[in-house]
Amino acid sequence: MGKNSIFHRLRKGEIIPMDDPDYSEIREAVNQTLKLSARLNVASDVDEIREILSRIIGSPVDASTTVFAPFHTNIGRNIVLGKRVFINHACSFLDLGGITIEDDVMIGPRVNITSENHPVDIPTRKSMVPAEVIIRNNAWIGAGATILPGVTVGSNSVVAAGALVNK
Repeated sequence: MGKNSIFHRLRKGEIIPMDDPDYSEIREAVNQTLKLSARLNVASDVDEIREILSRIIGSPVDASTTVFAPFHTNIGRNIVLGKRVFINHACSFLDLGGITIEDDVMIGPRVNITSENHPVDIPTRKSMVPAEVIIRNNAWIGAGATILPGVTVGSNSVVAAGALVNK
């Protein structure tokens, strides 16, 4: 990821219009991730899921971390997973702005974490607004919770099932 790549620009928080000349790089990355995700979501054991997820995020997922399928992400390369993390079924991570999950985090089923948004203003709505999400050590995210861009969930925190966290 070069210093001027669209992915670097997004990770730095730059607002990217969908007509940006480099936007096709996002589409290409999504297509690669979709192919790997199809394999991940029919995997027959957690070791196979861990291996495929390592390829999606571009770094090894620690053997102490467990992810249950189905698991969905649009890019994956901006996800950082700590040790002893547990991610339950049917979670969705949109990671263009970055998602960091530190050690000992538990994530319930059907949790949505998104690090990307769009402006409300109509003329600029078709732009990507990234903001990193960080889940600190030993946090527990309850079933069906949604974590929005720019949120940091503190160490040892509990996010209630069904919660919408925007700050």
